[in-house]
Amino acid sequence: MTSFREIAINGLWKNNPGLVQLLGLCPLLGVSNSVVNALGMGLATAIVLAASNATVALIRTQVSDAVRLPVFVMIIAALTTCIELLMQAFTYELYQILGIFIPLITTNCIILGRAEAFAAKNTVAAASFDGLMMGTGFGLVLLAIGAVRELLGTGALFANMQLLFGPIAAHWQVTVFHNYPGFLLAILPPGAFLVLGLLIALKNRIDEIVAARAKAAEPAALPAQSRRVRVTGVIE
Repeated sequence: MTSFREIAINGLWKNNPGLVQLLGLCPLLGVSNSVVNALGMGLATAIVLAASNATVALIRTQVSDAVRLPVFVMIIAALTTCIELLMQAFTYELYQILGIFIPLITTNCIILGRAEAFAAKNTVAAASFDGLMMGTGFGLVLLAIGAVRELLGTGALFANMQLLFGPIAAHWQVTVFHNYPGFLLAILPPGAFLVLGLLIALKNRIDEIVAARAKAAEPAALPAQSRRVRVTGVIE
């Protein structure tokens, strides 16, 4: 059994689907040209991931190995259809923008991979939390890419947020660069690859710095421990 703290750290950082496993790159790169698109796709994926993990963990002892994968795919497809219908009902314009990427959640490697590797071997609570953390980690990467691409491409942030949150979000747009001519490459697919590469490089650099600091702190702790041992031996 993995602790909930380890599950959270793995999903958000150490084993992040977008930055480490490099899974689900099709929606990650295809719809991340704005914050609203990235947020809508991230929420849909996270909900399906958490719900499918919980369902798979609930029936894991009742399904034989011979039909395990087809059953998992059917569960994921049913949940994806539910999300698709909800988006058609409440966020239809955003659903049209995201297009084929919503149904393609069914074939997302992250969801099927977590169902097979984690949910099928753990409790409902742990599997649900794993799905939520993995989905959140994937969504945060989507959101970061979408924010950078929208800012560089248009000079603004949070445009068209009413597509997801309704009329209340119609005036949420923040113009960062006034009279900005725009940078077309940022909102085209090559821009997504460039931003993702920079985010992966940044994460690797942070991991290197943390590891170096941890290694540098080890020699300072060892002499203190050895002194305590010597003093204890003298007293005895």
